[in-house]
Amino acid sequence: MFADQGTFIVYDGECPFCSEYVKLLRLRDAVGPVQLISAREDHPAVLYAVSQGIDFDQEMALIIHGEIYSGPECMHRLALMSTGAGFFNAIMARVFASRTASRLLYPVLRMGRNITLRLMGRRKIAATE
Repeated sequence: MFADQGTFIVYDGECPFCSEYVKLLRLRDAVGPVQLISAREDHPAVLYAVSQGIDFDQEMALIIHGEIYSGPECMHRLALMSTGAGFFNAIMARVFASRTASRLLYPVLRMGRNITLRLMGRRKIAATE
């Protein structure tokens, strides 16, 4: 079963903000290996998340041994798991360590992503299936 296969971050691989975020993210060693998966790929993690109701046009997801955290909760969990090393990680860890800040800021980040992708002429993820 897919649920027992480890830790995955599923994000929009065509979004420049999402891609840079996951590249710069430094997670604590305690998390173990983390696979970065573009939601535009035909990957079991993507299929699993979609089957659980995740809409990758609206949110990214963190999957830890089958448990899915999406949208603001995903950002919050990633902040708690971050090392805080480096300027970017320190800021993201500090801001998104607050559930309230995560809930308030995530819609703004999503709107910026959606506007940017539209301006770049990128298709929605659901349109690529």
